[in-house]
Order: sequence, then structure tokens, then C-alpha cells
Amino acid sequence: MTTEILLVLIVLIITIILFVSEKLRVDIIAILIMISLAWLGLIGPSEAFSGFASNAVIAIMGVMILSYGMGRSGVMDNLIRLVMRVAGSSEKKLLLLISGAVAFISAFMQNIGAAALFLPAVMKISKKSKLSPSRLLIPMGYATILGGTLTLVASGPLIILNDLIRPGGEQPFGIFDVTPIGIALVASGILYFLFFGKYVLPVKKEKETATPQQELMETWQLPSTVYQCIIPSKSPLIGKTREEVKLWVKYKLNLLLIEEDGEVLYAPWRYTRFSSSQKLLLMGKLENVKSFSMDYKLQLIEGPSKFEDFQKIEGAGFAELIIPPKAKIAGKSICEIAMRKTYTVEPIMILSGEKEKRGDFCDQKLQPGDTIIVHGLWENIKKMADNRDFVLVSPMEVETTGKSKPIAATFCILGAILLALSGVQLSLALFSGALAMILLKVISIDEAYKAIDWRTVFLLAGLIPLGIAMEKTGAASFVANKIIQPIQMSHPLLIMIAIAMLATIFTLFMSNVAATVILVPLVMVIGISTGTSARALALLVAVCASNSFLLPTHQVNAFIMAPGGYRNVDYLRAGIPLTAIFMVITVAIIYLIYV
Repeated sequence: MTTEILLVLIVLIITIILFVSEKLRVDIIAILIMISLAWLGLIGPSEAFSGFASNAVIAIMGVMILSYGMGRSGVMDNLIRLVMRVAGSSEKKLLLLISGAVAFISAFMQNIGAAALFLPAVMKISKKSKLSPSRLLIPMGYATILGGTLTLVASGPLIILNDLIRPGGEQPFGIFDVTPIGIALVASGILYFLFFGKYVLPVKKEKETATPQQELMETWQLPSTVYQCIIPSKSPLIGKTREEVKLWVKYKLNLLLIEEDGEVLYAPWRYTRFSSSQKLLLMGKLENVKSFSMDYKLQLIEGPSKFEDFQKIEGAGFAELIIPPKAKIAGKSICEIAMRKTYTVEPIMILSGEKEKRGDFCDQKLQPGDTIIVHGLWENIKKMADNRDFVLVSPMEVETTGKSKPIAATFCILGAILLALSGVQLSLALFSGALAMILLKVISIDEAYKAIDWRTVFLLAGLIPLGIAMEKTGAASFVANKIIQPIQMSHPLLIMIAIAMLATIFTLFMSNVAATVILVPLVMVIGISTGTSARALALLVAVCASNSFLLPTHQVNAFIMAPGGYRNVDYLRAGIPLTAIFMVITVAIIYLIYV
């Protein structure tokens, strides 16, 4: 063993310990490894930073931007509505439709992105169907992970695979070369939960936890019901404005919206005039609504509506904003900035120092530090939050989407995939699709920057040099020889099973990308030494790096843990059989096709 090999192995062991112990963030670990390899002289400075220019890193940045654009464009909305309409309350039908849909989507976008898009819909479906979220979220999460094996663009290990096998002179994999394996894995996962879900999935009682909206309403004692009124043809309200009828001063009511001929006007301006057949949505006390209705001969309909139901249906809610220092609107009143007209939100109350005002504070001069509570569409509230004159304090419960560009977003994604299929390098194809989204105004350039998870970028770029160092110093060959001694005379199937188990164990305790970077150089040497296809073994590692169902260490599993009310034992119960099925299918298909 040479000094260089010893140093690389020490760095490798430290890397594994740091990943397992979680003493540092994964991106910091990767940067530490990258810099250490250069300072130890195991690789040159250019090799240490070569990961930032790698095909894998650029490709995954492109996937992040495309994934974000896909969510913002509203492409998912129609699919989600279809699942909700067709599935009904049948648990098996829900499992089939949700798992199939999320697996398909996660074939073309990041796993965590697909899970994040589906989680609100699944939670809503569980409430409507009166099923515990714990019966749906693990199948959804596992389908997301399995769907990442359908193509070479949705899973970090598969994206980075071609970069890892290229130094060995192996032919790169195409975008759909892994699809036969992915189809088998997705199908087996769905069938597994359809037939055995009732035995392995827990039934948890959903905890009654206050949402941010509920907390905001309780904190500021905001009204919780809204009332609907129709303006008859002979109402004295016709032709008047909310200012003229003194809607707040006399009746203490907030006008949230006016609906007329199917068109909805949110937070109507104070000079908007009322007309016949309009439907008004008023927020306030019932006695005040009745008084207003009697004075202007309005038709009060449907009784009170739960405000929580209204805000979910309409994509609207309350928000708390603060006026920051040096805001341009400081010193101006609500009337001067025309808040309803400019931002299309309804101002509910203002807190200036210790003075609290509700309803009619049109002439109140805004000062830095003032808190304003408004109600409106989330997309309008987001525009306010993006303005430097306001700082959004409360979280938005609904993610806003740019629903006007679903066709353009679909075009960009399909175009990127077609470019990759035509032979264009994956990074160039995906980044071209991402650029097209920006040019077609599906998303802005600022949103594209925000879409990139820089922690993942530095994790990938920082770990690639470790693979280079292991190959360059001969450490990969040294470790591989030690591993293959007990199995070098074994059948290729036994070798593949051992590697599949090793990759599965590694990915439970560290990033699946880190496990892939560490293991691929090793198994390629094992393949050459044993006469087994090195390319096949590398693919086996990259696929099995997604075999992460036993613990909530995978980011998707961690993401659904709290909403589903899961414990570690729930993942073990559902994950042990699926882990075994995953390994058997993957080994069998790769052996039949590539070995």
C-alpha cells in the first residue's frame, strides 16, 4: 500500500464517518473533502474543482430549474384534479392512481420536487375520503423514489453515473436505458402496496394541529366566517361605492370580493360601484351582515361559510406584513398608495406601535415597523412580498403557480428530453430547456436562481474529486481487490447480489449520491477483475442507491414523516419487503440485459 492510497482511504473513512454521524451538513462535508484532497496533493487544484464543470452537476441544475418551472406553470394541477375526481374514496384506487401519477412525474423531475407537488393534494384527498394520511403517504413517497429509476434525469446517482464510468472508457448510458428496470420496480412497488398495504401500512389518527392561518387568526382575533349576499335589481345599493355606504364605519364589514357574470373581483377598490345581480362576499359578524342586507334590500344566501373552506377553494388567505426601514411607502397612507387598487388585497387591520386599528384606517400614515394584516389571493400577496416595501412575516399555505404558461412549460420539458434522445449531451439538453423556460417567461431568471438547491450542487461537485482521487492513486483497485478475494471465484449473480446489498447499506447512512461516487469506481475494478461487466455493476450501484426504504434518511422519507405521523418502525415494516423485492428485480434485470 502506497502513501497516496493510505491517505485516500483515510479521507474515504472520514467521509463515511462524517456522513453517518451527521456532525456537519452534507455540502460542508463535500467541500471539506474536495479541499483536503487538493491540499494533500492527491489531486491537482483543477481536478479538485472539476466537479463544478461536470456534466452531472450542470444536468442536475437544469433538472432543478425545469422541476421548479413545471410546478409554477400549473402543469400538475390538471393531473391532480383528475386523480381526485377518478379515485373517489377507494383506498386501493387512490393508491394506484396517486402512486402511478407521482412515479411518472418523478421520472422527469427531482424526487423531492415531485413529492412536494403531490403532498398537499394527498393530504386533501385523505380528508375528503376520510382515510388516514398514513395510509397514502408512504406509498406516495416510495413511488416517488421508484419513479426516479425510470429515466437517467431524475435521480442524482443516475445523473452522475456517466461521469463516473467515462474515465474507465465505458460507453455512456442513454436517457431511457434504465427504463426497463424502472418500469419493473414501479410496477412491483404499486402491486406490493395494493396487495399487502393493509398489513404493512400504519393507521394513524391525524393530529389536530393549528395551521399558520389558524394561528394568525387566533393571534389577531380575526373573523372566521364569511357571508354571501346578492344585489337584487331594485336594491338602493346599485350605483353606490363601498366608500359611500360606509361599509366599515357603519357596519364593521370587510368586502372580500365581488362576483359578476362568472368574473371575480378580489378586494374591490373603494370607488368600485355596485350593480344589479352582483354577489358580495362579506366578512364580519352576522348581525352586521343582516343589518347591511336589510338596509339595502340584499338577498342573504347559503348562510355563513367557514372561512377556512373558502380560503382553500379560492387560493386566498390572511397574511401579516411589516413595513421595513427605508420603504418608499413610509409616510404615506393606505389611501395614497391605493392598496386595494395597486395590490388587490383587502387591508384588515394595522398595528402601529401599541395602537391597533381595524377596518377604516385609510388615512393612517404608514411607518417602518408597522404591521399590516391583509386578505387576498396568495399570488397577490406574493407580489407584495416580492416588493421591497413589505416583508411577509406569516407563511403562505398555498404555493402560487403561474397557470398561464402550462403549454410553454410542457414544450420546454419535452424539448429537453428530445434533445437528450437525439444525442445531445444531457447537461446541454437540460440546461437548454431551462433557458427556454426563462425566455418564454414561464419563470423569471431570479426564480431560476432560487430553484437551484446549491447544497446539492456543492455536494455533487465536492464528491466527484474523491472518485478521481481513488482512481488516480490506485485506491479503488486496492479496495476492490480486498473485496473480491472472498467472492472472485463466485458466480456473477452472487457478486451482483453482494454489490446490491453493499450499495443499499451505504445509501441508508449517507447521501445516495455520495454512496454512488464512492462505490462505482470500486465495482468497476471488481468487474474487470472477475470478468463481469464493469458497466453493468456501475449501473447496479446507481440504481440500488435509490433502494432507500428502511429508514427516514432519504429526503423524501424525511419529508413525509411528520405529515404522516410516522415512526422509524413504520418505515421498517413497510420497507423491509420492498427493499428485498427491489434488489431481486434490479439484479435479475441487469444480469439478463447487461451481463
